[in-house]
Amino acid sequence: MQEILNQEKSIYLQIKEMIERDILRDILLEEERVPSTNELAKLYAINPATAAKGINLLVEEGILYKKRGIGMFVAEGAKAAIMKKRKEHFFDDYIKGLLSEAASLGISRKELIEMIADAGETEKKTSEKG
Repeated sequence: MQEILNQEKSIYLQIKEMIERDILRDILLEEERVPSTNELAKLYAINPATAAKGINLLVEEGILYKKRGIGMFVAEGAKAAIMKKRKEHFFDDYIKGLLSEAASLGISRKELIEMIADAGETEKKTSEKG
């Protein structure tokens, strides 16, 4: 959780998304304790209430749960739940805009598919080098 906060969206949403990313990347595992609101506040120099707002959103979604007197923990099935939610939003968040922009630029579906395939090959080669 050493990411840098920015001004693009609310800080509490960034905290929520950072925790989700750490769960997806297996940095935070199911049944593992997550940083407390005070730890997050100190790490990012933010108000503890702001950190708590991000944490509470994850509790409402069933991603985190509280062990009284101990702290917040990653719920069983949290990773699968985050992946499911993000997959459901993927089309609206990314594909619709991509298709719209491609259409406005006169890029055919075939050309778009080739671009994606080429980008995938480039990404694959880059990851194999590193």
